[in-house]
Amino acid sequence: NKTAVITGGNSGIGYATAADFLAKGAKVLITGRKPAAVQQAVAALGKDTDSFIADQGKPEEAEKLAEYVRDRYGKIDILFVNAGIVGFTAFADVTEADFDNIMNINLKGAFFTVQHLLPLINEGGTIILLSSVNAISGMPGTSVYSASKAGLNSLGRTLSRELAARKIRVNIVNPGPVDTPILEKAGIPKEAVNTDQLAKTLPIGRIGQP
Repeated sequence: NKTAVITGGNSGIGYATAADFLAKGAKVLITGRKPAAVQQAVAALGKDTDSFIADQGKPEEAEKLAEYVRDRYGKIDILFVNAGIVGFTAFADVTEADFDNIMNINLKGAFFTVQHLLPLINEGGTIILLSSVNAISGMPGTSVYSASKAGLNSLGRTLSRELAARKIRVNIVNPGPVDTPILEKAGIPKEAVNTDQLAKTLPIGRIGQP
């Protein structure tokens, strides 16, 4: 009987989380940038699923999302900030546009999404931030992406103390590689995932599933 908002909920970890929350009896609102993909996800997830088209990289759209949530639900119990992008570029080749694109979505957008929705989160509610092992692993070629996720981890630690008086828990999830569309968008060929080429680089010998 709880209400959850999941950014980037039309695929990958966000979609899997929406399905899990729905199975446990929650109402779920998912967001995404592409209307067709979002509507397809809503149709597959079924009843008790709502949607809102928003680009997390634009704080003004987070504000519109908050207005929609306020009008439709009043209050929510769970905010899962899952939307994000990844980019692999050697440090020397990173452009200002590359930097801004990743930071705007992964850190700035996440920051203001939480800020705009925070007044709507019930006392005792939950904020979940999807970060990455790259925040701490120092993987070559991910300087901007890793910095954006490290910033997200820092934000989560700060908020967990700042919001303690409202009994709002703030948790950060730092997964390793997970078999989602973001891998291919990052330039990792599908065959590298399917043939366990990527898994062989990991201590546990497998990649995660959403």
